Amino acid sequence: MGWVESLQQAIDYMEDHLDEPIAIEQIAKRANASVFHFQRTFTILTDMTVGEYLRGRRLTLAAHELSNTDNKIIDIAYKYGYDTPEAFSKAFRRQHGITPSEARRNLGGLKSYNRLVLQVKLRGAEPMKYKIVERDGFKVVGFKRTFSTANDENMRGIPQMWRETNANGLDEKLFRLNSGEIEGVLGVCVAGEGPSMDYWIAAETDREATEEFEEMEIPASKWGVFEVHGPMPDAMQNAWKKIFTEWFQSNPYEYAGTPELEVYPHADPYQPDSYSEIWIPLKNK
Repeated sequence: MGWVESLQQAIDYMEDHLDEPIAIEQIAKRANASVFHFQRTFTILTDMTVGEYLRGRRLTLAAHELSNTDNKIIDIAYKYGYDTPEAFSKAFRRQHGITPSEARRNLGGLKSYNRLVLQVKLRGAEPMKYKIVERDGFKVVGFKRTFSTANDENMRGIPQMWRETNANGLDEKLFRLNSGEIEGVLGVCVAGEGPSMDYWIAAETDREATEEFEEMEIPASKWGVFEVHGPMPDAMQNAWKKIFTEWFQSNPYEYAGTPELEVYPHADPYQPDSYSEIWIPLKNK
């Protein structure tokens, strides 16, 4: 089963349980994926996080109930996951621009987030440049942070981690340690247990780690290495989307589930002519 079909199963599961608490582990299980990989792929394919989708859909259904039933506002708030009427009213106004009471009296417009149905469109006219590489395990040195994937913490935390790294000069130190086959500074995503992940900013090297850095072994793997041209972050986001919506649909590989890499060979990936790479561990279908 392809990623689009697996994600649709997870979306259908979310839709069937919008009026009750849903554990992200149960959602990811429907897509046969780790929590981290499911959330990452969902965001790549839909341009929204899992949390944003659930919130938008629940508040859409809440607005429909307010307009078409006599159910109490407090009961609707509890039904869609809000502990207090105040929290519900704040979230409702943020999405719809009016209060629940105003929606009940039809005193303003509403914003609807419709049920998501993923479709594979005919694409691929623009070629993707990639190569298949088989490598033994190798060592990277750098530093890591553990992020929760609940409430989209990792989506906020990883960009902040990069900003701090660039500001304090740690990226320059990693460039100087770089002595492996992969040239540049790496962003390494490692799925954790449950709703957590480790993110490393590192460099491949055969040297020993200094006191400020840790070491990690990247396991032997077959890699799909994809070229990314253009400034960050748009170029990288667009490349990930093409990989999952086009490349995986047309090639005899699946995501292997081991650490994945984003490679930044140059100090400033925000330049218009910037070049970077995505390394995805693969297994045969």
